[in-house]
Amino acid sequence: MRARWIVAMLSALALALLTLPVPLPLFDDVHADIEAAGGNGQACPANAKPANLNFTLKDTNNRDVSLASYKGKVILLDFWATWCGPCKIEIPWFIEFQKKYGKDGLEVVGVSIDDTLDKLKPFVAQYKMNYTVLQGLDHDDVQDAFGPMFGVPVTVVISRAGKVCMKHVGLGSKPDFENAIKSLL
Repeated sequence: MRARWIVAMLSALALALLTLPVPLPLFDDVHADIEAAGGNGQACPANAKPANLNFTLKDTNNRDVSLASYKGKVILLDFWATWCGPCKIEIPWFIEFQKKYGKDGLEVVGVSIDDTLDKLKPFVAQYKMNYTVLQGLDHDDVQDAFGPMFGVPVTVVISRAGKVCMKHVGLGSKPDFENAIKSLL
């Protein structure tokens, strides 16, 4: 019985760590580069890796959307799910960013990793998501390209040149996301 409580406690701790806006080197491999880039005015770390945008997914209207079509824009790519509490906290921020910076070249793109279209469509309407939402269910290749993903949300900020300038696992910080976006616009 005692072993079960220990396992439950460790599981709860692990879940809590994944949802905190704290850099975890094991899961958030570019956080040091984010701080270095954001802290001194640089738009993107010098060693930023190219983002693989060679994927086409369906949007909530079942139309094909190519991630490569956003090249030349700053992309906030958010991997999320309708059941995810931290995701629901971040969605209003991303709506605000799209409204505020879309005219300057920001494209917020949400990839729902777990949801079927019949669940996704009403959720998008309820939250009044003003950005592109794509169906990522059964598209492990996209997740692998930006992973590893041990949970959601995972948010990636990509420069106009197609470089991964920021990657955050778990609940992020609105100012950190906004500063990363502004530095790239």
